[in-house]
Amino acid sequence: MNILGLDIRRKSASTAKNALESRATIENPTIPVSAENFLAFFGVQSANLPHVTIDRALAVPAVWAAVAFLSRTLAALPRHAYRDTKDGAKRVGGKLEAVVNAAPNDGIGSFAFWQWFWQQVFTGGRGLAYIERTPQGIDSLWPMDPAKATIKRSGLKITYAYEGKTYDAADVIDVPFMRRSCGLKHYGPIAMAAKAIQLAIAMNDYGSNFFAGGGVPPLALEGPLPAGAEAIKRAQADIKRSVDAAKNANEPVFPIPAGYKLTPVGIDPAKGQMVEARRFQVEEIARTYQLPTVFLQDLTHGTMANTEQQNLMLVQHLIGQWAKALEDEINLKFFGRSTGNRYVSHVLDGLLRGDFASRMAGLAKAVQNALMTPNEARALENRPSMPHGDGLFLQGATAPLGTATYGQQNKVGAALPANDNAQSDENDEAEAA
Repeated sequence: MNILGLDIRRKSASTAKNALESRATIENPTIPVSAENFLAFFGVQSANLPHVTIDRALAVPAVWAAVAFLSRTLAALPRHAYRDTKDGAKRVGGKLEAVVNAAPNDGIGSFAFWQWFWQQVFTGGRGLAYIERTPQGIDSLWPMDPAKATIKRSGLKITYAYEGKTYDAADVIDVPFMRRSCGLKHYGPIAMAAKAIQLAIAMNDYGSNFFAGGGVPPLALEGPLPAGAEAIKRAQADIKRSVDAAKNANEPVFPIPAGYKLTPVGIDPAKGQMVEARRFQVEEIARTYQLPTVFLQDLTHGTMANTEQQNLMLVQHLIGQWAKALEDEINLKFFGRSTGNRYVSHVLDGLLRGDFASRMAGLAKAVQNALMTPNEARALENRPSMPHGDGLFLQGATAPLGTATYGQQNKVGAALPANDNAQSDENDEAEAA
């Protein structure tokens, strides 16, 4: 056994010696420094990009802006409960309206609850909320941390295990960013965009280190180097002290020993297009969320025309879709597959308001073409209702000429002049024919 152990130690020592002799060192310059061992030559063992977590990703301004903007926008949308009637959709009040629009539970308001919910969707990739029911109906919504929930399938039944309790799928609001093929797990935007976020973090760290060092890049000392590892360390220390002294004294020139030269190692940030690369990472992160870059405060490609169009794009192709995802989930879990005549819907009108002139023109057309009553139009502008403003009006020759007041136009049984009555009869006969 001792002989075997001695043999193993001899082989290990021989292997280490061969590796040492084959490695390029300053003491052994006959061995070239190849691309494979260049980083190891300078003591760099790994060039891996930093690991990405949700907290580290949120330290990237573009990710922070995207998550904050989307979660706040969706949380601020009014959502109301409606009931279909023979006269059209009517708002439902009571507990149901309070849960979906005012306060999901006794401890948190609507905006704070839904902002937290959407933050989970746009970071980890899933938002969960538990529905509390009473014999009277829906009572409250309670937040569930997706990181602590376990989703399981037993046959065709899906359950959610959370903090020692098991909840049926019918009692959990579940909005994933994107489902995996199994239908249970999900893809998260930060996890899937980790490479782009890693690059943004690395460039941010490099820029911080570069300017923290006074803008001095890593330097290589060229010239006749002393023999021995200790002598080389002393020479490096001397040069470092000279560079630090020049930075601290704000002096652009510092002395180095005669016959030596300092050469930058690495790429100048300007030549490496660092500014352009960081701007491109903003675009990459915007693509992750399908978010127009103007909402990440990047107006590089923005104009007066396309910036306004991006507002419409935002509602039609992003906010409207996420609102629909939440509506479907709420309606299914609140009312079941047979929802009857009740449903919950978001109000997107506020995001589509546009500028003042466009709003006024649109409301005027809606009122003049009997699509909206004057009081409904006034309500959209937060103005009080007015008398005689609850009727529908049509502009044009549908009203008799010469009538000047609202009462004359709408007086029940008002007789028309004889010639007008005759003309009206002729028109009716022509239409009947």
